[in-house]
Amino acid sequence: MDLGLRGKHALVCGASKGLGFACADALAAEGVDVVIVARGADALEKAAAGLRARHGRRVVAVATDITKPEGRKAALDAVAKLGDLDILVNNAGGPPPGNFRDWDRDAWLAALDANMLTPIELIKATVDGMIARKWGRIINITSGAVKAPIDVLGLSNGARSGLTGFIAGLAREVAQHGVTVNNLLPGPFNTDRLAKTMEGAAQKANLSIEEIAQRRAAQNPSRRFGDPAEFGATCAFLCSRQAAYITAQNILLDGGAYPGTF
Repeated sequence: MDLGLRGKHALVCGASKGLGFACADALAAEGVDVVIVARGADALEKAAAGLRARHGRRVVAVATDITKPEGRKAALDAVAKLGDLDILVNNAGGPPPGNFRDWDRDAWLAALDANMLTPIELIKATVDGMIARKWGRIINITSGAVKAPIDVLGLSNGARSGLTGFIAGLAREVAQHGVTVNNLLPGPFNTDRLAKTMEGAAQKANLSIEEIAQRRAAQNPSRRFGDPAEFGATCAFLCSRQAAYITAQNILLDGGAYPGTF
């Protein structure tokens, strides 16, 4: 299937590895020129080199902190050198787990900055251009915890749910202009973040990482963890011309783990 994306330009945040990288990879495979952003310069440049080699597209790596105004400016300036921004993929690592009694105001503000306010600032900087050109795609990578909150992830639950509420209104405002806005809610995927989580669980339970991984995978209806490439393919489809009538949706990719009907 031709997704109709060749020659488009995308900005993908948190793209040096994991789900952000998978989205950049899937978009580049469809002929999109991509600006990828992350804080770690070495990992980011390695990711960019791999994308260029595999797909032959323009891939620009911007090592910066996207939560800072100067970081957002650097990323958007890099996009401007490629052309108009057609696709924005917002993505940031989740805040640490814990008990809400231990979080002070600074912890909450950091979570809100990374997982709510930064995506909103990037949308504010780019959506009017998409509206003027009558085409745009905005994807926000949030979390399956938005659908089924996890008690120890209160910072993430709060910040990402705030973004979700904002998007619900925005998406319906801009849909008439050919701009779609959707959220992707990942469950457990084979990423470094999941591996670190399981490493901590293994130490606490005095088990091997392999045993923890097997137990957790067995708890999922699919009996496995997700492949990041599956996530990236879903992102690319939501950016496609075929997905032009899909907007304001929270699309859960969790192997069936969420037990509800709706």
